[in-house]
Amino acid sequence: MSKHESHTPSEHSDDLVESIVPYMPVVLPIAGGVLMFLLAFIAVFMA
Repeated sequence: MSKHESHTPSEHSDDLVESIVPYMPVVLPIAGGVLMFLLAFIAVFMA
């Protein structure tokens, strides 16, 4: 039969969300600025 490996919680410490969280204070304002620029560009272009 196949052998199953048991994983402990310490082996799964490389969580994707936890690796992104420290960058949120930098990424969110930049993304917000880009979004505001795009929305303003669309509003001027449509006017």
